[in-house]
Amino acid sequence: MKICVLVKEVPDAAVEKRIDPSTGRMDRSGERNLNPYDTHAIEAAMQIKEGGAVEVDEIVAVTMGPASAVRALHKAVSLGADRSVHLSDDALAGSDVAATGYALAQTLERESPDLVLLGQQSDDGECYTIGAVLADHLRMPSLTQVIKMDVVEGKLTCERQAEYGYDTVEIRTPAVISVGDAINEPRYPSLKAIMGAKKKPLEALGAGDVGVDISKVGAEGSQVDCGTFKAPPAKQAGTIIEDEDTIETVGKIVAWLDERKLI
Repeated sequence: MKICVLVKEVPDAAVEKRIDPSTGRMDRSGERNLNPYDTHAIEAAMQIKEGGAVEVDEIVAVTMGPASAVRALHKAVSLGADRSVHLSDDALAGSDVAATGYALAQTLERESPDLVLLGQQSDDGECYTIGAVLADHLRMPSLTQVIKMDVVEGKLTCERQAEYGYDTVEIRTPAVISVGDAINEPRYPSLKAIMGAKKKPLEALGAGDVGVDISKVGAEGSQVDCGTFKAPPAKQAGTIIEDEDTIETVGKIVAWLDERKLI
């Protein structure tokens, strides 16, 4: 079995997320890291490999992004992937979900995976739909929010979260599976794995290398028109009541609430 895991470089969780009004795209100028939801997909792939129910030939981390996204691939390799593929091209900048899914599907077709895994969402755009877009292009069955997965040769039995409870679904491979963050607890990479990550094979590809039709990607090839963006109005500073005298403080709070007809 060959497993491809999709990963993404996203702004670090500590960075305030904002839209660049001049481009209509997310400002990615700050610190960036591997999408935390993708670490669950890598761990799921590793557990399949280590479980022994099927023989896993290799785990391949795949990303689409600028040159800096190579760091996300190094992190993915340090977590267990055997090699990585980096799709990077100026023509891809500004692609929406549909265009991104198309370009990634073209990349995955070169790999012919038996299983494609990805996290439930990205930590920047918080989009849950990329798995379904991929599956449509790859003509594979797809499941989302999978929190348990049993693998045998040619078949997956998955438990997925739903609004009303849990579904147990059996599908054939090849398949595209979006795993929920409840599926596992990702491991921490060892120092040896971190140091050796840059030595693992990394294939850099352009749009032409995977047969991407340029008219279907980038800002011009995307179907979404984001319009204009502006920052929300700044909030007024709140009222701070110092607790020097408890009785007096309580009186101030009650008066403040009564003035606004909250009590």
